[in-house]
Amino acid sequence: MAGTNSERQLLAEGPVIILVEPQMGENIGMVARAMANFGLVDLRLVNPRDGWPNEKAQAAASKADHVIAGTRVYDTLEQAIADLNFVYATTARSRDNYKPVRSPVFAAETLRTKFRGGEATGILFGRERWGLTNEEVALADEIVTFPVNPAFASLNIAQAVLLMSYEWMKSGMEDIEAVPFQALEQRPSTKEQLFGLFDQLEEALDSRNYFHPPSKKPKMVDNLRAVLSRRAFTEQEISVLRGVISSLDRFTRNSPRKGGFTRSGKDAPTDDSADE
Repeated sequence: MAGTNSERQLLAEGPVIILVEPQMGENIGMVARAMANFGLVDLRLVNPRDGWPNEKAQAAASKADHVIAGTRVYDTLEQAIADLNFVYATTARSRDNYKPVRSPVFAAETLRTKFRGGEATGILFGRERWGLTNEEVALADEIVTFPVNPAFASLNIAQAVLLMSYEWMKSGMEDIEAVPFQALEQRPSTKEQLFGLFDQLEEALDSRNYFHPPSKKPKMVDNLRAVLSRRAFTEQEISVLRGVISSLDRFTRNSPRKGGFTRSGKDAPTDDSADE
């Protein structure tokens, strides 16, 4: 599912993502894509197996070019985290140590608090096949682990980064002025617009002998209006419905491309919004 928008401000803040000895360029690219979706940009690689830059990573990043272009490579984990104040290590297995183990939600809130306080933070992710060593985990301040099915704990590296990136963004929604998923502004319809829909639909149905027998027409009209007025339509929704009715009026089932029955009375508004 792709949906970039060059007119919106690109979010670019938050914890550093550190991948320790990543193996496949495709995985690095998918990590970059996950980061970009949730406003993270600082990607660091420790001794990537296939070197850097990597064409497969670029292709898999799906236009997260700013993350790929800014990626830095280090020979050791110590070098990669030297400038950070606080670091989480992600792991799916239990460890024999005294470090606090946090959930993704708790970890994201902690990272957000430290970010607001001006601290530089990071999250460590291990190798695709076997994660981080105990010595690498020991370099972190705390551990974050994911609540997965104990019988099938099989998150790949991009999924793990996606999960933490999502929790990071969710923890600071009140700080974001322009959320990328804002709904389009839609004005509620007026009663006049709703009455116009009633009139158009009833006229179209009447011309097709829908209200039969005639003695039942008042009750059938009441039922129809009750259905249509049960919820508050927006102007766009009214336009969509009236566009549908106009189409049925203009073209018959037997002559879909030729003018069929033409409704008398006021013309309905054309529904240009359906294609937007």
